[in-house]
Amino acid sequence: MVCVLIIIGLPIVKPANSKGIGLQIETNDSNAFWQAAILGNELPENQKELILYGKELIQHTSIYLGPKGRVSQISNGMNCQNCHLDVGTKIWGNNYGAVYANYPKYRARSGKVEDIYKRINDCIERSLNGKALAIESKEMQAIKSYIEYIGKDVKKGSKPKGSGIFEVPFLDRASNPIKGKELYEVKCVTCHQLDGQGKMKDSSEEYLYPPLWGPNSYTIGAGLFRMSRFAGYIKYNMPLGASFNEPQLSNEEAWDIAAFVNSQPHPSKDISADWPKIEEKPIDHPFGPYADTFSEIQHKFGPFKPIDLAKKQQTKK
Repeated sequence: MVCVLIIIGLPIVKPANSKGIGLQIETNDSNAFWQAAILGNELPENQKELILYGKELIQHTSIYLGPKGRVSQISNGMNCQNCHLDVGTKIWGNNYGAVYANYPKYRARSGKVEDIYKRINDCIERSLNGKALAIESKEMQAIKSYIEYIGKDVKKGSKPKGSGIFEVPFLDRASNPIKGKELYEVKCVTCHQLDGQGKMKDSSEEYLYPPLWGPNSYTIGAGLFRMSRFAGYIKYNMPLGASFNEPQLSNEEAWDIAAFVNSQPHPSKDISADWPKIEEKPIDHPFGPYADTFSEIQHKFGPFKPIDLAKKQQTKK
């Protein structure tokens, strides 16, 4: 991915248009959004090398840990920043803003309290279809150090605005993979190609643009395989050059493209141990069983409002 410089200035009052394109936030005042700690001269000398190596690993994961990795060959060839844009610093770009402030924490997917090491390895195993890094390895310690440093100014237990992925409002209908295919062929093929396999750099060590499906893409166990996560991810980040204050997709377009991409083949993953308490399973998790009577296809594509309402009513009881 190409890094995008986001300049945040005075409040913007332009409303979203009828298609949902435009700001859906109150302001673009820089004080309202998370900003990553700067990696400059103030880096602690005893951690500087490790932090900078962590940034390098996230930016160029495949060079070090991919199929032709210089350190180890444990992942599918994607880079961490293919999912965590601008080395995990972009506003609503699946950034690391709230990670250090909130780990260790309970995660419903495993039904356990997880530390930051488990969270990092989850990404490697699920999104990069790889093998876990040893906690004591230099690579694990470097990635952890980088994530901790750029999020060091976030108050413990808080989630600053703009961190993670934007939550796109549910549609009144199911997301439509057929419409999504048409949109993909107009808005996405230049980078990700018609076959969804992305484009490699001339070095063949890493992707210039990552695959969105197929054997080298994220697995069915990755967070982005959930429709709401992928729709939220592309809403303010795609096509290339889009940002939260200059979106290029409407809400409906984001949902439909997500439906198309996540209807294509993705690598399998053993997720049999996920969501041990099925009542805690997200409403858009595409695999049963569920604690309600809605179908698996509705849990994948929607409409999600009826499922969400039923879950909230059940919670009240």
